[in-house]
Amino acid sequence: MLSSTLRSVLYTAAAAIISIMSILPNLASANAGEPLKEGDPAPQVSSVDHDGKEVDLAKLYGPGFTLVYFYPKADTPGCKTQACTLRDAFTQLQSKGIVVIGVSTDKPEAQKAFRDKYQLPFTLLADFSQKVVQAFGVPATNGIAARQSFLIKDGKVVWRNLKEVPSKQAEEVLQAVADYAKANPGR
Repeated sequence: MLSSTLRSVLYTAAAAIISIMSILPNLASANAGEPLKEGDPAPQVSSVDHDGKEVDLAKLYGPGFTLVYFYPKADTPGCKTQACTLRDAFTQLQSKGIVVIGVSTDKPEAQKAFRDKYQLPFTLLADFSQKVVQAFGVPATNGIAARQSFLIKDGKVVWRNLKEVPSKQAEEVLQAVADYAKANPGR
């Protein structure tokens, strides 16, 4: 028979091992792959949107630009600011041929509530399986994606921002498109 002290030590050690094992998958996903670089092909991946409908990103990479932006959590202050800058500049973004896709690891219900609450006129992907996050190489810690943005043109990444400032999202994307147009006249 084990003494109560030995039982207590074994119980504490087992709890510590279980705790460490439970965070290992999150540590792996936090460091899985590098974010896509300019010139890399845009990922051919799909996920469900705010309505639970399957969305194939490859079908959205049209002749114009596609902004795929990642945010940590629906309806949190920074994510609201980021989404609302895009909402407020949506007409200007559309006039430049930019399709906007927001991505977080939330469930469709949370994405729909977020979209409806702030009247966001663009698609939000509910990437709870993290397929899109992983395809773009976006770090995720404890299942929450980092705030990063990728601009796609002609099936390739033409711009990325790995340290997105929520209040500057629309401004930075419009500047990236202007810079692209200047560097690639006629495209």
